[in-house]
Amino acid sequence: MSTGVKIIPRIVPPWPFDAYAHIISPLSAVEGGGFLITFPDLPGCMSDGETEAEAVENGRDAFVAVVSALHDMGREIPAPSFSPDDATAPGASGKFVARVPKSIHAKLTSRAKAEGVSLNTLVLAFIAEGLGRREDHA
Repeated sequence: MSTGVKIIPRIVPPWPFDAYAHIISPLSAVEGGGFLITFPDLPGCMSDGETEAEAVENGRDAFVAVVSALHDMGREIPAPSFSPDDATAPGASGKFVARVPKSIHAKLTSRAKAEGVSLNTLVLAFIAEGLGRREDHA
């Protein structure tokens, strides 16, 4: 009798785990606590853990599983949008200042508080997601 479960062979990803940006966010007590890891370049790829380190370790497994599933389905595996060479580009210090209207700042601050993350983490997630979508259409 077949269980209807397909065993997907694990592949060696074309890019390593560390090449992909990932975001670690705390989970509220209602959500079970711990930490969530997501990958802006790999929509739907996520995992969690009791600690940040455990979330990253579980994220490694989720990363390989998602990449293997995409390969098995014949779908393209998205390239990481960040390259280590980007970090050494002239002027790429990792810090910049942006002026935004007070109303947007207030909304961002409120959203970050509601999600239990810092304002920097929230804005970084929005930027990474936006860059990923823009590169998909380029």
